[in-house]
Amino acid sequence: MTNNFKLEFPNLACNEGFARMAATAFILELDPTCAELSEIKTAVSEAVTNAIIHGYKNKSGTVILEGNLSENTVTFTITDFGEGIENIEMARKPLYTGSCDSERSGMGFTIMEAFTDSMTVTSKKGEGTTVTLTKVIGKGAPEND
Repeated sequence: MTNNFKLEFPNLACNEGFARMAATAFILELDPTCAELSEIKTAVSEAVTNAIIHGYKNKSGTVILEGNLSENTVTFTITDFGEGIENIEMARKPLYTGSCDSERSGMGFTIMEAFTDSMTVTSKKGEGTTVTLTKVIGKGAPEND
């Protein structure tokens, strides 16, 4: 089984929830556990929130969410065309934040990485960032949901 989708939406905060629910609905055919659903929702939410908040720094822009299912593996790609990340290695460190906003914890990439099987980040300053999240659904022991 292979399936895919592509959503394009403005970088409005309200679209974070839309993206999270779209990602959740997309993987339902794999019959994920509640824990797997929660992990996917959280990882996609973090990536989209980063694109909305950090990608455009209060400017209008577009975020693209793409999903791909192949067998029991789901891959989500989140792309913005905004500021880009100058130092990806530094940005991936826990508690690092490129925002002066004290409400940001600097844990986005750490959370994404913890809730997926793999995460890649590519970015070019002034051109944008792409985060790719991959997770195998149903690989663990059965859970009591």
